[in-house]
Amino acid sequence: MRDGQGAVAAGRGGTNLAFADNGAILLDNPAGMTNVASNGLLDFSLDNLMVMAEYSDQENHTDSDLAVYPLGYFAVMQKAFDGVLAYGIGVFAPAGFGANYDMINTGIDPGRVNYEYMSFGALVRVLPAVGVQVTDRLSVGGTLGVAASHTELEGPLHIQTGLFAGTPTLLDMQATGAALSWSLGVQYRLSDRTTVGAAYNSENRFNLDGSANVTVAGLGSSDFDLDARLEWPQTVGVGLQHQLSVDRRMGLDVIWYDWSGSFDSLDMTMSNASNPAFAFLGNEVSDSLSLNWRDSVSVRVGLEQLLPWCSVGRAGYVYHRNPVPDGTLTPFIPGIMEHTISFGWGKRWADHSFNVAYAYMFGPSQEVGVSDLAGGDFNDSRVDASAHFVMLNFTKWW
Repeated sequence: MRDGQGAVAAGRGGTNLAFADNGAILLDNPAGMTNVASNGLLDFSLDNLMVMAEYSDQENHTDSDLAVYPLGYFAVMQKAFDGVLAYGIGVFAPAGFGANYDMINTGIDPGRVNYEYMSFGALVRVLPAVGVQVTDRLSVGGTLGVAASHTELEGPLHIQTGLFAGTPTLLDMQATGAALSWSLGVQYRLSDRTTVGAAYNSENRFNLDGSANVTVAGLGSSDFDLDARLEWPQTVGVGLQHQLSVDRRMGLDVIWYDWSGSFDSLDMTMSNASNPAFAFLGNEVSDSLSLNWRDSVSVRVGLEQLLPWCSVGRAGYVYHRNPVPDGTLTPFIPGIMEHTISFGWGKRWADHSFNVAYAYMFGPSQEVGVSDLAGGDFNDSRVDASAHFVMLNFTKWW
């Protein structure tokens, strides 16, 4: 889950729950729409993510291929009835995972030792939003839309559950699905200098449809129809914006992520085998890859400083405890980064603004002694991971 959307929010450490100066409030806290200092805005952000990971075990010491993911968002909003009502729509890519390695595995096929380990997951949310100014100080807002998710997994993986648990296979699967997605938020202006905000974002629960190819030594390969179940977590956050002086303000957000209720497992059901040699498995075969992630809390701190010539400088820091337990850590989802530092700069010309930001995510190495996963492939392993974000924002105000 990203520590902030776009150059404005991410440049100040992702703090956005009590702010109203960018299009990403549609995702973070739609109550801020009625507090935007204009009649409306059009906001477009291009965020480039570069992920680097390193994996080692008894057979391997390898770096993942440098993966570059173009992300970002689009948002538009408009006030009505003298600012009492605001409405808009946004398209966001707030979460995902991905890695790609070439590694040695001698336990799948005696005639082959080199394999690709590849994973990709993406979450996109399309959110129509409405905000209402209840009083001079209180505003509320909400979204109701749709989310889409796509997941790919390729590489050696043992069957994890059932009668054939521990059987080595080579898996190649892709699946896509859609789900309901919504949020609720509130902002309250304590004083002319201080605003607080709070927001709830729903879980995004997917029944993914796709296909899978499974190779088992001695049996060959077979194509299957695939049904998979994956859930992205619900979140609850509270935030503060405080004007320290006429030219300086700070933000503080604290957000809880329900990983234990979402990334507990990746469940797969495969049916309609194309190879008759797999008929002994029956009409359907189910498996579940344990994840067992634990809940985490993200603490975000940001600072903005007005600069000459209608520009602003930003900086921020995020601490987000690693949610991945040692026992289920794999090179497929190396989501172990705990710290983010960010810097940004923006400039406004009349009714246009341009913003740029950079963020670096990193964390300590994580080691696995005896893996909880069947097959023992990830015993005595270590994972390092980091990521770079470069973000460009363009906003039109009216």
